[in-house]
Amino acid sequence: MKTSRMFTAVEAHAEGEGGRVITGGMPLLRGASVFEQMQDMQARHDDIRTLMLQEPRGNPALCCNALVPPCDPTADAGFIIMEQTEYPPMSGSNLICVTTVLLETGIVPMVDPITSLTLETPAGLITVKATCAHGKVQRVAFLNVPAFALHLDVPLDVPGYGTIAVDIAWGGMFYVIADAAAFRIDPVAANGAAIVRASEAMRAAAAVQYPVTHPENPGITGPTIAQLTAPPTDPATHGRGAITVSSGAYDPTRPEALTGALDRSPCGTGTCAKMAVLHAKGLLATGEDYVNAGPLGTTFTGRITETTRVGPHDAIIPTLSGRGWISGISQHLLDPTDPFQTGFTVGDIWG
Repeated sequence: MKTSRMFTAVEAHAEGEGGRVITGGMPLLRGASVFEQMQDMQARHDDIRTLMLQEPRGNPALCCNALVPPCDPTADAGFIIMEQTEYPPMSGSNLICVTTVLLETGIVPMVDPITSLTLETPAGLITVKATCAHGKVQRVAFLNVPAFALHLDVPLDVPGYGTIAVDIAWGGMFYVIADAAAFRIDPVAANGAAIVRASEAMRAAAAVQYPVTHPENPGITGPTIAQLTAPPTDPATHGRGAITVSSGAYDPTRPEALTGALDRSPCGTGTCAKMAVLHAKGLLATGEDYVNAGPLGTTFTGRITETTRVGPHDAIIPTLSGRGWISGISQHLLDPTDPFQTGFTVGDIWG
């Protein structure tokens, strides 16, 4: 056996969404913050992202996280989030996976019944409280970055679908959000292909017609991700959502092609963005829970703790909680003679 690289990873998922966590093998990254380390990784080490997320080691629905030393002295750990086409500044499902891995593997000491820790993400510092018992993380709750709406009920011309009313909001990523009924889609797992096609068409259109930039970090732009929402079907929840994680560039001449994968979880930053929209429309008050169901029926619970402002925008400070599980430990090797040094995609499932 010959290998030029080796990565150790813990396989985990949060309410169904895979969030692989790299615990060993990462190069030293440059930067005075985790955001700058993310930029350095994107510029000099993007092959790690494609190697770990594309075939033969990955799949279109998989996310990946790299543990890095925090730059802020108040943080217990840092991590960089990797998806199929981008480095999101923040992700709720990935944070839940990372927290579960940090505590259940002993990288950060676990304390029953509540372990408090601070994680440095590219979006900033996130305070976390993990409910723990007998070596198991039972639930992860965190105080997210402020979320805010930029556009409400604006018309979006979506090729192949017509004009759709959409909202555009930040919850840790920039989302374009629309009612699933506008596309005549029920956002359940069985309709994943239709959800992906509509969502990717909507995302591509919104990026052109409503480009946005974070007022406090011009390096963060969007919208880069789309969400379809629907009323609840379970009385224990308040709404449903389906997020599409892009896996390639959307081609409007081939609307039948899949260019993403359905987020298996209810999506943490997507839930926070949706709460910001609901609050801006007067439909969700401070202190109210918002239980969001994903396409598998699993849930994340959000709550608006207080309001604030981000640049010119009214914003909320949300909390979010959910559950994560470790499913395996893996070592990934790269043979120097392997013809696929950075992974590959093919058209049957990648678009």
